[in-house]
Amino acid sequence: MKKWEKQTMKIAALGAMALTLAGCATAKSSSSQGNNPGKTIKIGVNMELSGSAAGYGEQQKQGIQLAVKKINKSGGIKVGGTKKKIQLVIRDNKTSNTTAASVAAQLVNNDKVVAVVGPATTSAGTAAIPNMTKAAVPSVSPSATDPDYTLQKSGKVQKYIFRACYQNNFQGATAATFVTKNLKAKRVAILTDNSSDYGTGLTKAFKKQYRGTVVSSQTFQEGDKDFNAILTALKHKKIDAIYAPGYYSEIGLIVKQARQAGIKAPIVGSDGMADAKLAQIAGKSNATNVYYMTPFSTKASATNKVASKFMSAYKAKYGSTAPTFSALAYDSVYMIKAAIEKEGSANSVKIADGLAKLKNFKGVTGTTTIDKQHNPEKTISIEQLTNGVVSKVYNVK
Repeated sequence: MKKWEKQTMKIAALGAMALTLAGCATAKSSSSQGNNPGKTIKIGVNMELSGSAAGYGEQQKQGIQLAVKKINKSGGIKVGGTKKKIQLVIRDNKTSNTTAASVAAQLVNNDKVVAVVGPATTSAGTAAIPNMTKAAVPSVSPSATDPDYTLQKSGKVQKYIFRACYQNNFQGATAATFVTKNLKAKRVAILTDNSSDYGTGLTKAFKKQYRGTVVSSQTFQEGDKDFNAILTALKHKKIDAIYAPGYYSEIGLIVKQARQAGIKAPIVGSDGMADAKLAQIAGKSNATNVYYMTPFSTKASATNKVASKFMSAYKAKYGSTAPTFSALAYDSVYMIKAAIEKEGSANSVKIADGLAKLKNFKGVTGTTTIDKQHNPEKTISIEQLTNGVVSKVYNVK
């Protein structure tokens, strides 16, 4: 009896151990397997649709919806021998890092999306990374520009994190080169939006690359309205150009008040200025001798067939000229499509693999190749405003 009991207990223990090991194996397999498509390919949108960055988020949502509409109209995305349509799951992160993390968890765990477009901002995107990584679901941000966004603290790449835009260090360095070579500016004043890493990161990259003299370096905050004190001080200094990285809401006022103060020096900024509202805020006559970086120039894209079709479709749908952030978001969806078709699978892990291998992708914002750090290698454009209208475009590779 005792012998039988011992054998039974031994068998039970071995069985329990096997179940435990099977459970561990299943858990491990499940965590690395990612999400799979059903009848449709679910793509999530984790976007700033309310809060301070809602203007950018809404533009990106429009680009995303336009891309999905076109893809679905043509039958969907080719997966192996069949085509599956895209089902969008749109959630508002309210320009909140905490909410962005929560939205990421909802999209990957509850909605079972296989890829995500967004968030728009680096901070919200960074907050979402742990939940994206845990679920093994890739995200493509149209506009997260911080250089470290796609990297772990150790410097290794974040396997599931990608972007469609170039990073701040490239943009800031390009601005410095442009100011030196094209504008021949030997003495520059810098006005930085230090409300986030966006403005400070661009300034850091600019200063590192610029070989002239920085005669003044001042800061401002998001929401500031009066820049007269700073500009009055600059008026009495000999400056060849002003570098002002920030968003159109504040830079538009800086341009307006600088011109009203009699400062005629070129004002050079970043892609946060790439919006028609800049000229509206500054006043058309004031928005002259103004330059900004942009990954999408409507003037330069007129000769790009992909971009031309996008611009026509956008104008027909929304009744206005397509903004930069809509173009980047549009490309983000098509990058996911290209990754799925390359891998022949809409499994989320396979999509991440396909995104990492993306080469010579022909998009609205140019030809893109994803590098080892999941950044796009693409052309950067610099638009020049004269009387509030783009009068010239410089393309820099």
